[in-house]
Amino acid sequence: MLPLLLIGAVACKKNFTSPDGSLAVGIDNQTLKVSYNGASAFDEIHIGLVTQDSDLDSGLKLKKVSRQTRISDSYEMLAGKRRHCSNQAFEKTLTFENPQGEELKVIVRAYDDGIAFRYVVPEGTVVTEDRTSYLVKDGVNRWFSSWHSDYENFFPLATDGKPTPSRRPGGQASAQWACPALLEPAPGLFALISEADLRHGDSASSLDNSVSEQRYSVKLTGATSFCDGMSPWRLAIVGDLAAITESTLVTDLSSPCRIEDVSWIKPGVSSWVYWSNNHGSKFFDLDVEFIDLAADMGWPYCLIDWEWPDMEDGSIEELVDYAKEKGIKINLWYNSGTSWIGPGAPQPQDRLNTAENREREFAWLESLGVTGVKVDFFLPDDATMVDYYLDILEDAARHHLLVDFHGCTIPRGWQRTWPNMMSMEAVYGAEMYNNGPVMTPRAAAHNATLPFTRNVVGPMDYTPGTFSDSQFPHITTNAHELALPVLFESGLLHMADRPSAYYGLPSKVREVLSEMPSTWDDTLLLYGYPGQNAVIARRSGDQWYIAGINGLDSPLDLTFSLERLNLKSKSSVLFCDGDEDRDIKISALPEGKAEVTVPCRARGGFLAVIE
Repeated sequence: MLPLLLIGAVACKKNFTSPDGSLAVGIDNQTLKVSYNGASAFDEIHIGLVTQDSDLDSGLKLKKVSRQTRISDSYEMLAGKRRHCSNQAFEKTLTFENPQGEELKVIVRAYDDGIAFRYVVPEGTVVTEDRTSYLVKDGVNRWFSSWHSDYENFFPLATDGKPTPSRRPGGQASAQWACPALLEPAPGLFALISEADLRHGDSASSLDNSVSEQRYSVKLTGATSFCDGMSPWRLAIVGDLAAITESTLVTDLSSPCRIEDVSWIKPGVSSWVYWSNNHGSKFFDLDVEFIDLAADMGWPYCLIDWEWPDMEDGSIEELVDYAKEKGIKINLWYNSGTSWIGPGAPQPQDRLNTAENREREFAWLESLGVTGVKVDFFLPDDATMVDYYLDILEDAARHHLLVDFHGCTIPRGWQRTWPNMMSMEAVYGAEMYNNGPVMTPRAAAHNATLPFTRNVVGPMDYTPGTFSDSQFPHITTNAHELALPVLFESGLLHMADRPSAYYGLPSKVREVLSEMPSTWDDTLLLYGYPGQNAVIARRSGDQWYIAGINGLDSPLDLTFSLERLNLKSKSSVLFCDGDEDRDIKISALPEGKAEVTVPCRARGGFLAVIE
């Protein structure tokens, strides 16, 4: 028997912390324990796998823990929360053995803002089950979204793991939950569960608590052979809400950029015909109005959505030529050909689903002068679908095309590996005002949840900036709507409203929308709580844009500090709620104050620009 002091020394060698010491990882055989500044974030993360040939879960014993190594990385992003990203971590490799003597290795990293781990198995091993699970006890606040293949759902607050009905008409309660999943394990301490660095052969995963409501198990969408024998990273961003919101852990863990020359990749703002005219893209003259809108507003792009092959009174070639004359770049919609297909499906649906078809179509688009594609309607994200996403990105990059995925999975780090990926939908966004009455009463609280959940993991094509009404009205204020293009991050920022709505705005509001960046040098959370409110500051060059929204159905004063912005001067313009919901009052932030209070109407908001 080992002396007690020696046993303690062995245990200490297994446990380790992040570089700044704030995050600690405890290792107890198959269990990882995570704490942050002494408070428990996860009492238990269970690790294990089942393969086609082996049980690497039952009876697993920890045999070896490697020495600690330091991870240090820095890289540039063309779009995202900040341009320059850097991170530090400590890493250990755990070696387990099952009763049959078969090994499983697990690489564990402790970052200052989270924990990450990935499995290592012999290359070519078919993994049928990921037995990773997270213990989340009853009483813990959580904002989890019911899983669906398009990830379009709400993140309602709950304090237990009981299944909740889907937002879809006739939907059934489900015990399957989508990533990312946010929880508050202790007051003021948050953790966001997700995954990163899906590569060819990998299957995406969700969370499932059907066996035990308090244990959320990783559920693979399908069997998988991990690329190079290494699984995607399982991760949890950990810290206060600022740490969650500002984290770049998903891209920190992902494969480096695969595009050698990125000079052609230009994020930007775009007009978009679909929201106000569902079938508008097939009408040449209407498309021209949105090209003219982009030109008048100084936006570089116009997105032509579904049905453009059936265009009336003109052709796509003529439309692209017209756009070139106006100095506007055209992006085109495509059906992925995997989900909504067959007679009556939106067109074009059969031009990207094989390598030969993609090469033919992308070469034609490049020769035509089209600058990007929006690809819609994907099946659930098993390994076959992950391969398809990556093939589209790689082939599009070869032909200098930007990519926006819709009806799709969430970002899992591809925005770093393939920076031509400008955005992904995977959100219940403004488009839903077209589809039913559900969005209208829930939008404000939903919008105040997204900065802490879905948008944390990557670009989000919410299609904001809607000041008029679509088929169903919005009851958020116009100042709330003006805040959303800054509150939400997306490399391609699709401004969804009709031309008359933008032309009818006050001149200073039009001016700020005309100059709206879609790339940021830094991002800071100044104030907020999921579902209640959010105040986010983003810097572009020497300008700070501060966006705040009230997610409540009652008035609220949003009070926040400017200290973290390190302002040298404070020339500002403030757009906030007026006397009516559709009014925007224009003034300036108070001078000489580090703390600012902005009164908001029910479901209101504000946008401030500081130079």
